[in-house]
Amino acid sequence: MKGGRSKTESKKADAKLSVKKGGAAAGKKPAAKKGKAVKDPNKPKRPASAFFVFMEDFRKQFKEKHPNNKSVATVGKAGGDKWKSMSEAEKAPFVAKADKRKAEYEKTLQAYNKRLNEGPGAEEEESDKSRSEVNDENDEDGSDEDDEDDDDDEE
Repeated sequence: MKGGRSKTESKKADAKLSVKKGGAAAGKKPAAKKGKAVKDPNKPKRPASAFFVFMEDFRKQFKEKHPNNKSVATVGKAGGDKWKSMSEAEKAPFVAKADKRKAEYEKTLQAYNKRLNEGPGAEEEESDKSRSEVNDENDEDGSDEDDEDDDDDEE
């Protein structure tokens, strides 16, 4: 055989590969995995599509007709079948609601991105204000330590 491997050579190659796989478990540290990026809890949620807007209404109707049904899959399957059978004219109100929600989302997202681009300076101002409010509360509680020190300096 020209250029081909025999069966024994391929078994040896497989054995070498299996040894390399076991190397991480044999005491070597595996490479650190990169986790998911942390999501910002303040970021606005994406709007529902026209189908999901339809499903909000459909779920209510389906539960009224089938109060004993506890299966989420059944409701989803029935909703999907009905959505497929609907004409464009029947879908139009749901599409309009979805478009309206999308426009609102884009406005809130722009405002959110604007706040992010302004940087942490705006947040620091708020925290300084809260610090001063906390200090004011301490002064009202009767902690006059600063006043006593000032009296000693004057005498």
